[in-house]
Amino acid sequence: MTRSPASRSPTLAEHLRAPRTAEPPLGATLVTVLETLADAGAHLAREIAEAALTEALGETGDVNVHGDRVRRLDVRANDHLVAALRRSGVVSVVASEELATPASWPHPEGAESLAVCVDPLDGSLNTDVAGVLGTIFGVRPGPAPGEADPAGAVLGAGTRQLLAGYVLYGPATVLVYAAGARAQVFALDPDAGQFRLVRAEARAPASGRTYAVNDANWPRWGPGPRALVERLREARNGEDRYALRYSGAMVADFHRTLVEGGIYLYPEDAGRPEGRIRLLYEAAPLAFVAEAAGARASTGRARILDVVATHHDQRTPCYIGSAAEVAWAERCIRDAGG
Repeated sequence: MTRSPASRSPTLAEHLRAPRTAEPPLGATLVTVLETLADAGAHLAREIAEAALTEALGETGDVNVHGDRVRRLDVRANDHLVAALRRSGVVSVVASEELATPASWPHPEGAESLAVCVDPLDGSLNTDVAGVLGTIFGVRPGPAPGEADPAGAVLGAGTRQLLAGYVLYGPATVLVYAAGARAQVFALDPDAGQFRLVRAEARAPASGRTYAVNDANWPRWGPGPRALVERLREARNGEDRYALRYSGAMVADFHRTLVEGGIYLYPEDAGRPEGRIRLLYEAAPLAFVAEAAGARASTGRARILDVVATHHDQRTPCYIGSAAEVAWAERCIRDAGG
């Protein structure tokens, strides 16, 4: 089959090393960690595709530190990512949704190091039904040499992130990363095993026609989120009413908003008044990508990137997507007295 011109677009390595005039290039350590994450994503794409054939589906019988039942692919993804990041030589701390506490190891004195927050397998309840999955990552400065608590490097506001992004495992394997206030989109060329640039400096639409939410939580929401969803159900954007699109994987639902506009929301509820989305592993990295693409991410009351993480399992409400719909969310919550 003849390859299209898109299949000859720059690889991730070529893109990262190309001379640029519009933006400064990433430093060597950030290039290394991004290429490490991309290679790990390509490996996991193969594991996910073969999971039904390798007895990698189903639960392990364990429950993780967050109270979630652990699935075999969760463990495989976590183990592979932590090992790859350690081998990279530029990462000294990894905080993962699957770890009770961040993993850390000594780093050569005087060498620059990084800290990585990662959700190894977002949407893992989709594994047994061949649903869409993802990996989310946020990269921060590593601990100072001799730091008494190196794991503290992953805490603080999301504005500390140097780079963030995700890998989406669906009909195509897609890598999106943001750095320098720009978001870049790549797709995996399965024959070559390399990611190729498909959308440079991606920009999210100012508004959209879809919203994504777990509607089953409606009885536990407060008046603000209910008012927002009622408005989305009734509102029109041009000639079309908004449509509900919910996949069960935050990565996939956010990626739709990046491409088509709209909003993903996961409000706080009566069972989790602090919110359910994990700040370090999900909300802050995707908020970094959103803002780089001209979209917005809010708790409903404040910018997500300004929220200071003080512990590794911190949660937050999350409204992320096009600027117009996120503004609606904030207005509905404010009008409801939130």
